[in-house]
Amino acid sequence: MKPIAFARAETVDQALAAVTARPNTVFLAGGTTLVDMLRIGAMEPDNVVDINRLPLTDLEHRSDGGLRIGAMVRMSEVAADPGVVERFPFLSIALAKGASAQIRNMASMGGNLMQRVRCPQFRDIAYACNKRNPGNGCGAQEGLHRGNAVLGTSEHCFAMHPSDMAIPLTALDAVVQVQGPRGTRAIAFDDFFLLPGDTPHLEHPITADELIVRIDVPPLPFARNSHYLKVRDRESYEFAAASAAVALELTDGVVSDVRIGLGGVATKPWRAKMAEALLIGKPATKENFAAAAATELAAADGSHEMNRFKIELAQRTMVRTLETVTAQIAQRGGRK
Repeated sequence: MKPIAFARAETVDQALAAVTARPNTVFLAGGTTLVDMLRIGAMEPDNVVDINRLPLTDLEHRSDGGLRIGAMVRMSEVAADPGVVERFPFLSIALAKGASAQIRNMASMGGNLMQRVRCPQFRDIAYACNKRNPGNGCGAQEGLHRGNAVLGTSEHCFAMHPSDMAIPLTALDAVVQVQGPRGTRAIAFDDFFLLPGDTPHLEHPITADELIVRIDVPPLPFARNSHYLKVRDRESYEFAAASAAVALELTDGVVSDVRIGLGGVATKPWRAKMAEALLIGKPATKENFAAAAATELAAADGSHEMNRFKIELAQRTMVRTLETVTAQIAQRGGRK
């Protein structure tokens, strides 16, 4: 590993100034991804700036029912917050199912959004990878690609986005607030993650001199009726083969509103907009859930033999999650 300069910032302005002084700089939050990247040589910055002392640790429940999460709040703190458990249960569940307890205690909310993919070819510098070295080719096309994506793919990359917590956040229409030398700007959650297209090395629309400062979650009263289901090869410390985050509102057994996010199957946190549109106004039945899931996955990339199973698995996961939330509403007598 090459020599790397290290600095510690006490304020956001100090962190941004350090990036300006040394352009090839990365921020160190929990370090649960970055340290791995440095160790294996998948990232080679000139400078690392520790931002763990930045005052971005507020977790605020807004009077309008929304939620404001500082970028340095730890995942475990948000998962255990009573207000999150009550009003956004699928976010609490997704956070609790991410990684291990030790990592959740260290990993930050902002850092989780910036984590790199787990594609074996990306993390092994012996293989070609367009995400690591643009134009170098994709070693996963003919290699081990069981864990990679079937939605949002391109011929240049089909690495799966690994975050659990990002799946309910995309369903919630969260907003990422970033700060840089040109001020603060808001980025809609769905826009914060870029599809690979011809430029898989570009994962986010932020520049190297910008820093996530918080995540804003708008109010969504029916998010109380929500669930996150994660299907994985083993129950402990494993990334999703498929996952679904669902918030559902029913009126006399008919879907009046619904939010669906899919994980484990796409190159970014996937908002199932086609499925949502198909379900609104329809009775909450397994048949309608299955039709919506099939519509959402109709464009999935089934050309890779090892990960083709994810297409059906994603459909089944979406249907089961919708059924789970429907049953929860019924158990409460339809109360919201």
